[in-house]
Amino acid sequence: MNARRAARPLTMLAIVFACAFPRPMSAETLDRVLAVVAGRLIMLSDVTAARDLRLVTVDAAAADPIRDVLTRLIDRELVLVEVDRYAPPEPGSDAVDAEMERVRARFGSEGELEAAMARSGLDRQHLRETLRQDLRMRAYLDQRFAGAGDRRPTLVFEWMAGLRRRGDVMDLYLPAR
Repeated sequence: MNARRAARPLTMLAIVFACAFPRPMSAETLDRVLAVVAGRLIMLSDVTAARDLRLVTVDAAAADPIRDVLTRLIDRELVLVEVDRYAPPEPGSDAVDAEMERVRARFGSEGELEAAMARSGLDRQHLRETLRQDLRMRAYLDQRFAGAGDRRPTLVFEWMAGLRRRGDVMDLYLPAR
């Protein structure tokens, strides 16, 4: 049997396959790891949720909004490591409820909030947990920098710089070209 004849079944199979799938198949990115901070993953969906739910303030002049939000989430995780070490008092459910209401008030309706949560893949329980952690962070910072007065922003900035220097951070984000 010659080589030409042996290749016919493969050629026919390729033609059938091409007809069955006329468009090129492409992969869709569902989520991806952007950073690892002290063993905790920060995913693209976390950045999307923080942005869409307006949990962080995005700098309107930022050249790369994903980088801007990611940097804030990395800092947040570094602070949470410290918070977990020193365990400030847990916020009450009424404080978490008030934070949930503040988030809801950022949207025109409950439906808009639900849509933003759905786009981000977040449910109410996850959002409540995020807000609870934020309250714990605030309590820790208030305790740590009590009495700092006007110097507080400078002291917090210097403290954060120290956390970044000694923190266990693996930043994997590469902006799209």
